[in-house]
Amino acid sequence: MSTAPSRSRPQRVAVEVGLTLLLVCLARTSLAASYTVASGSMQPSLLIGDRMLAEPFAYGYSTATLPFGDHLPHGVRIFGRLPARGDIIVFRAPAAPGTSWVKRVIGVPGDHVRMQAGRLWLNGQRVAWTNGGLVDEELADGSGATAERFTEILPGGQPHAILKRDAHNPLDDTPDILVPVGHLFVLGDNRDDSADSRVPVAAGGVGLLPIWNLQGRVEIVLASRDLAPGASGPAAWLASFRPGRFMHVTR
Repeated sequence: MSTAPSRSRPQRVAVEVGLTLLLVCLARTSLAASYTVASGSMQPSLLIGDRMLAEPFAYGYSTATLPFGDHLPHGVRIFGRLPARGDIIVFRAPAAPGTSWVKRVIGVPGDHVRMQAGRLWLNGQRVAWTNGGLVDEELADGSGATAERFTEILPGGQPHAILKRDAHNPLDDTPDILVPVGHLFVLGDNRDDSADSRVPVAAGGVGLLPIWNLQGRVEIVLASRDLAPGASGPAAWLASFRPGRFMHVTR
């Protein structure tokens, strides 16, 4: 009776590594994926150092969802669904495809979007907001700055907070933009510190975001830690955690 030759050790290792990578890909694309907020562009909704959980299947799948997806062919989305206005999304940054950015969906295909004197206009109507007073904004170096907090309400959406620090910012006025099919218009909640759809890709922004780039919808902040430089040592490390942000729902 003949027997099949056994695999050599290198072959077994290659198979095991391949299966491990496959399981990692399946887990990441079918269950949930976590990301750390590295900038202040979504303050006050998301803080620098928030560890957020995103649902990859919220808008279907594309190769953008996979690890190293920036090196894979772009194509259609399987079971694709459009985000709703107001959703906080994670996506492959068009200006840096190897990194993931987070912004809020403002315009979907067919919408007209523009900024005028710092106010958002959607389909010819100025989006309502209410003034929430002065708050502290955290800067990347850990220092603070005074900003105005407003509550903005998109049509058909839930209220969300935004920040405005500068009375006259170059991004406060933009031309009317018609969001084309297959794209989204996204903004950061920190309106004076966000390279979003108001900034073209060539200038380091998002421009009109292709739907292929979507990686998921942010659902919850799992944990949070102040990443600003500070005192070293175990006590300082423990003190950097923000317990009040743990399990903070973003929707």
